[in-house]
Amino acid sequence: MMSATFSEQQQKDLAKRITSFLSRYKHISDSYIIEFFTENLWETLPEGWQRALSDLTAPQIADLLLDKDINNRIYPSVWPLSLIALRATAHTLAFPRTPPGHQVQDTVGLQKPEEFISNRSQSSLLGHIFRKHVKPKKQHEIRKLGTLVKQLCDQTRCTSVVDVGSGQGHLTRFLSFGLGLDVTGIEADPNLVSMASRFDGQLLLTLAKENQKTGVSQLSTAGPAPQHVLGWVNPRATWEVFLQQLGQGGEESESYPGTVGPCKKRQRVSVSDQGPEVERELVHGSQHLCTEECSSVADTEERQSSSLLHQHDGDNSDRAAQSLTVTAEPRFHSSSVLSHLRKEDSLNESPVGAMPNITSGWTSAICPDVRSCNKRPNSSDFVLTGLHACGDLSATLLRHFVNCPHVQAITSVACCYMKITTKENPTPPGVVPPPLSDNSNDVSQSFGYPMSEWVKGLAEHELSYKAREGSCHAVEDYIRRLREESALLKTHCYRAALESIIRSERPQLRRAGIQTIKKAHMLSFSEYARLGLPRVGLPADLPFDRVSVEGMLEQQGRVVVYFSLALLLAPVVETLVLLDRMLFLQERGFQSQLVPLFDPALSPRNLVLVAVKPKADGEETH
Repeated sequence: MMSATFSEQQQKDLAKRITSFLSRYKHISDSYIIEFFTENLWETLPEGWQRALSDLTAPQIADLLLDKDINNRIYPSVWPLSLIALRATAHTLAFPRTPPGHQVQDTVGLQKPEEFISNRSQSSLLGHIFRKHVKPKKQHEIRKLGTLVKQLCDQTRCTSVVDVGSGQGHLTRFLSFGLGLDVTGIEADPNLVSMASRFDGQLLLTLAKENQKTGVSQLSTAGPAPQHVLGWVNPRATWEVFLQQLGQGGEESESYPGTVGPCKKRQRVSVSDQGPEVERELVHGSQHLCTEECSSVADTEERQSSSLLHQHDGDNSDRAAQSLTVTAEPRFHSSSVLSHLRKEDSLNESPVGAMPNITSGWTSAICPDVRSCNKRPNSSDFVLTGLHACGDLSATLLRHFVNCPHVQAITSVACCYMKITTKENPTPPGVVPPPLSDNSNDVSQSFGYPMSEWVKGLAEHELSYKAREGSCHAVEDYIRRLREESALLKTHCYRAALESIIRSERPQLRRAGIQTIKKAHMLSFSEYARLGLPRVGLPADLPFDRVSVEGMLEQQGRVVVYFSLALLLAPVVETLVLLDRMLFLQERGFQSQLVPLFDPALSPRNLVLVAVKPKADGEETH
């Protein structure tokens, strides 16, 4: 099932089928695995399912439930047809997640993409200057998405790109210095903006040193240095306000918290601004969804109360930008050292077609004229991109694409679906409410889901917070854990048993967030409880019935099975959210396509929504 082959009616029919299917299994997708014992979740399954699933090994769960590409399944017992139908329907309704040309074994977490075979932390397809400070997952993403964005720029004849939620500027740098585009990144966190400028300076100095070593004296440049704007993209604001934040508008920018002031001059945060140099490390095994673009399987019920920024790519600091107005200075120092990057070969792989190689053949030069180095193209049209734009931010970018005449194309990679606003839950946990403004043409009733009129009109189209949160889990990573029979599988059972102890002591305390306990899978349950109980205000030495707890821990296999059933539905929920966005564009006259761009074993939120506006002369777009 490929989105590119779907007609408008087929998209509508698929959305109708998905809502009908998910409504039948809401009791699974809406359940919290930490309540496995307190809510007796196992008994909510049909008796035939219980008999078929109760004694499965972890690898059998992977093969018989989650892996859609297994051809010869061996069942240890006769399965009910209703259970087989659940699995088959879930696999059929979900959009494909395997990138074109990838082998099946690449998608189950058994090996890394080919670019990391020789060095597990350094992509062989990405130039070394773009790998500094960048984790392998991000290296893979910026290379693939950057190549796609460049192709859209060539197709639309745009040289400018706006990267929303640009974080530390890894994608922005690659687009600018690697692919020769005029790039503006906008980010809400001032620390990340400062780091982005700092990393730009480091890259430029590295290229200047290489130029001195090689003696190359070319004076051409690949493109202007990237601009980093400190600003929070308000989902209630109009596209005109958005352009003002970017410095594209003709009037002064509205004073939203965290935005850069005057807009007639495109402003920059100085590269000399000091910021933290070390990227935040992921917690092994159970990262939360907003850490590294919401991509890893996590014990997410433990983190509901976290208040994370919704626009950046990997930081969980408080929103300092909400109360800060920055007057940034133009960058007229190390930005004058620009480089020309000559591509001599072709990439071994490309998401849409052949692209120049960016892994070798560096040539660099020093620009003799600061003003010419920082001169921007006159065209006001641009391509809009967002790499794992969190919550409503992805929906906001799609609305700007539809309404703003200057946006010619968009690539949208979404994440944090649980932070999307809905009519039923307009202020989901962890989301900072947008400020009210008399000048923003308030569109507060435009929720993140559903966006399309068609899905709004479907019965039982609602998606709960828990269902949307579950859709952010990494199926491929969990399949790997199952096949390896990883000790990490015990953490859900530990947390569910602890929930039972907490409820026995304080019945009113439901699903309290205790946050991730590091290396929980390496602890005994007693040690786990000793660390977890104080986080909910209970004494570390609280006595509990050890015989009862031991009986719970013996049901770890059932906990894993139930979690896997919920995980089976996760890609279907994600498909409905993204299909709704495709229908939103379709209703407004824009064709779009979902592309499984990244390797899902490395980057689970790997579906990219791509749309290009029709050309005025009627020329066909592809």
